[in-house]
Amino acid sequence: MQKVDVFSALANPVRREILVQLRKGPRKVGDLASHFDVGRPAVSEHLQVLRKASLVREEPRGRERYYHLDPRPLSEVGGWLETFERYWKQRLGDLEQLLDEEDGS
Repeated sequence: MQKVDVFSALANPVRREILVQLRKGPRKVGDLASHFDVGRPAVSEHLQVLRKASLVREEPRGRERYYHLDPRPLSEVGGWLETFERYWKQRLGDLEQLLDEEDGS
């Protein structure tokens, strides 16, 4: 199976919404498809991309397949975003300090 980059998988809004839905628990493709304007085959294709990015795993139960969220690869995204979070916190802290100094003068 060819791997897919986590950032590439998250670039699509339908795939992001699928992950949100899977936060509520395991779901079948048909259950997930009911939340979108796209058909079941399209949702299946999105699930395959998410599976190749290791963001979801598949569990066969009889004739059905349930999909589970696997959030571990999201730590890569979290680590990347943390740099920007620190940047903005520093900038807002600087702004707060400047405003406090102006109020005090």
